[in-house]
Amino acid sequence: MKALAITTGKPGVSLVDREIPRIESPDEIKVRILRVGICGTDREEVIGGRAKAPQHSQDLVIGHEMFGVVEEAGKSVQQFAPGDYIVFTVRRGCGHCDSCNMNRPDMCTTGDYTERGIWGQDGYQTELVVDKEQYAVKVPKELKDIGVLIEPLSVAEKAVDEAVMLQVKHLPYLRDDKEVITDKNILVAGLGPIGLLAGFILRLKGAKVYGLDVVDQDTPRALLLKQIGGSYIDGRKIPVDHIEESIGRMDIILEATGVAALEFNLLDALGPNGIYVLTGIPGGDRPLQIDGAEIIRRLVLNNQVMVGSVNASQKHFQMAVDDLSRFRETFGNTIDKVITDRIPYNKFSDAFAHHGSEEIKTVVEWMP
Repeated sequence: MKALAITTGKPGVSLVDREIPRIESPDEIKVRILRVGICGTDREEVIGGRAKAPQHSQDLVIGHEMFGVVEEAGKSVQQFAPGDYIVFTVRRGCGHCDSCNMNRPDMCTTGDYTERGIWGQDGYQTELVVDKEQYAVKVPKELKDIGVLIEPLSVAEKAVDEAVMLQVKHLPYLRDDKEVITDKNILVAGLGPIGLLAGFILRLKGAKVYGLDVVDQDTPRALLLKQIGGSYIDGRKIPVDHIEESIGRMDIILEATGVAALEFNLLDALGPNGIYVLTGIPGGDRPLQIDGAEIIRRLVLNNQVMVGSVNASQKHFQMAVDDLSRFRETFGNTIDKVITDRIPYNKFSDAFAHHGSEEIKTVVEWMP
């Protein structure tokens, strides 16, 4: 079978031949891949960035944003049957910390986890994969055209979920989860797939969403945000240190840019008692000069919380499935427009090129 693989630490990606995987345990599922999303992590891997091949291998099959259909189920599999649409989670636990032993490898405390398509395990940019039932989430057939969005949406779900949990504990006057979000000013920085999908979640929950990016008002990212009732901020016209005076203080900031300097500067827009969730991972290793004392004073005197959020649990994947259906009910086919480019696997090189401000999510089609 065909697969897209890299040699870790070296630039380039190739279409290679791999053996067809077989079910070797009764709790395993064989899945035919339909499509796989491309994100910044994939592009970083392809230029020789952070990635780790499986043991005893130099090559890594990439891809972690998968969507497929069950071809075969092991004898002990109970929740899935051939023909079911399915997604697999990404991270696999270390096997010896409390978080991983309760199926929360996204909160692994040892760092000995693996991640399919990224770190120590082959990924999903291939024709067929086998994995265990415990890592699988069923997808309704009516979502088959957009099911590939579930993995990036799960990352946004976790970020919003953690902000809500923290704020409920943080502020004594909040009576329930809804009060954390409804009618609150929330800034989403970076309107790539994760930022935009976070905007969908927050609008669904009744937030006043402001999306910050550096694209024109008439490009897809800005237009999509406005179509679901959000407000667009062009960071080239309103610098982050002027957001408070131009728009107002933000109760929550969700960052999805991966730009280190901006991540710290965004604190200027966060109001007292605010929650700031970071999901973007800066590239490179250049030192960054920041006013550490001022940042600490701001966090302490304003009772602010700054927290990182990475990966997602099976719970958040299920939340993503549920919310995708709600997006369709509430916003119509607007959610479909997040996928801007569909590229056949045999033209894979086009998938890893940057398509400018018109691109939101690119997916590789393994089976149109």
